[in-house]
Amino acid sequence: MRQILTLVLSLGALVFMAGFPARSAEDAAANDKGVALAEIQLARITSLVAAGALPRVRLQQAQEDLEDAQDAAVLQQTLFGDLPAASESAEISKEMLAAAQRRVDRQQARLAHAREIVAAGVAAQSYLLPIEEELTIRQTSLDLSRLRAQLIAQYAAQKAAPAIATTQESAADDMDLFEQGMQHYEGDGAFDESRELAPLQFAFASRFAHPLPISAEGDTEVHRALGFDHRGRVDVAVDPSQPEGIWLRQYLKLHKIPYYAFAHAIPGKATAAHIHIGPASTRLAARLHSAG
Repeated sequence: MRQILTLVLSLGALVFMAGFPARSAEDAAANDKGVALAEIQLARITSLVAAGALPRVRLQQAQEDLEDAQDAAVLQQTLFGDLPAASESAEISKEMLAAAQRRVDRQQARLAHAREIVAAGVAAQSYLLPIEEELTIRQTSLDLSRLRAQLIAQYAAQKAAPAIATTQESAADDMDLFEQGMQHYEGDGAFDESRELAPLQFAFASRFAHPLPISAEGDTEVHRALGFDHRGRVDVAVDPSQPEGIWLRQYLKLHKIPYYAFAHAIPGKATAAHIHIGPASTRLAARLHSAG
């Protein structure tokens, strides 16, 4: 189940974030319209309830619909919008997580009520399906909000600290990369793909508005043909000397994730510029102390 959740989060981050910049104005307008329509509906039902034309329970439902629309608008701005300024990060994260949790809580209450209706024989079992599907969507949004909150906190911390690339150590590492074509960062010596890849994909998509360009994930035919054990490793097709590659190297260092950065093709080591995330591939660790 945790692996399925990780996959859902990873795909969800890529789907939402890859297309967001082009849709931002349209989506914001749609959410504003959703709130406006919910307000109109609430006013209409309030009048009908006051006149005795509708039961009071309809007023509660209309109020919940308005609150749902308002929380959806909050998520559109905070979960899928630009990263906030460091001074606003804590408040933005709190608001985002609260909105996502409220939407989950409301849907859980709706599902509980729907199950009572089914148990009473008033509705068929299929009545629950769309309600359960909506709950899954909202729970995924809550999980994404938690990842986003982590990203916001990390971004704020990076803004408060000197940039990694400007330190003397990083400057020396970059000089080595340019001169020798390869840079190695040991980190803590391990890369937990199931736990660390999804947040990285989310952070990259948030920063550059397109998915992390993974060229090889885990064992591949190409790596096997070359004699490399690439299990538990990920190759990313970015030039480590360009903005995306510099950002990726900084992210990996911040999280102490080992990597090998190749500025160009190196016979027996790399076929093109890329960043290998994780410890060295087994064959290269034994023969070349490098990565595929």
